[in-house]
Amino acid sequence: MTTRDSKDPDLQRSLALLWAGHRRGRRGPRSQLSVERIAQAAVRVADADGIEALSMQRIAAELGYSTMSLYNHVPSKDLLLEVAADIGAGAPPDLGDAEDFRQAVRDWAAALWSGLRRRPWILRVPLAHAPVGPNQLAWLDRLLRPLLVAGLAGGEARAAALHLTAVVRGTAQISIAMSDEHRRDDGIPRTDADLTHLVADLVDPEDYPALTAVHAAETAERRAGPEPVDAEALPFELAFGVDRFLDGIEGWVAAKARRGTQS
Repeated sequence: MTTRDSKDPDLQRSLALLWAGHRRGRRGPRSQLSVERIAQAAVRVADADGIEALSMQRIAAELGYSTMSLYNHVPSKDLLLEVAADIGAGAPPDLGDAEDFRQAVRDWAAALWSGLRRRPWILRVPLAHAPVGPNQLAWLDRLLRPLLVAGLAGGEARAAALHLTAVVRGTAQISIAMSDEHRRDDGIPRTDADLTHLVADLVDPEDYPALTAVHAAETAERRAGPEPVDAEALPFELAFGVDRFLDGIEGWVAAKARRGTQS
């Protein structure tokens, strides 16, 4: 991930807006129109009509203000999207003391997955820099806790957290793009089952032996009967990846401990 100078003017503008209602030690009368109110209205519009419907004019109409009034608080649509994405992310899950670090990480991943499925428009907000909003940093902080409990060092924990975040976001993006409600009416298969049958009809087993074997195994599993689907739970592909990610962390921490006893 590209690192940006903390004095970057664009980053400074983002920080000022994202933390407008969170500055320590500042009290006083609040304007009727605020960054938070504007962002909350943007979230409502995006939830109802998608990110394409978001505009300064639409938000101004929702709040009963002129468009220019909004620009006094949020200078651009890009910044509006950034603040809306942070508000839309909401608070992270309560993981307790994270003593069972594996379960805590699973719960965190499931909560992020559920939130992105509920608000898929967040995935379409451009990322101009590392997340710096209060909610986004709260999600990062909440994930770092069990990773530190597991025995990762500071830099290792941050790297692992960023990796897992990217995996969950990427999987959610693919899943949403291929879901039934996003299927285009063009006759092209979109679901995993559709694609499995299509590919099985096209590929030559001699040219793609491993792929053919996997497709055959998956077809047999589906015929055995699908497991009940929990909309809030991680899909198998992601749950499997998260568990192997956790296995890797445990193995890495154990290897470091062995090296420490041998030195």
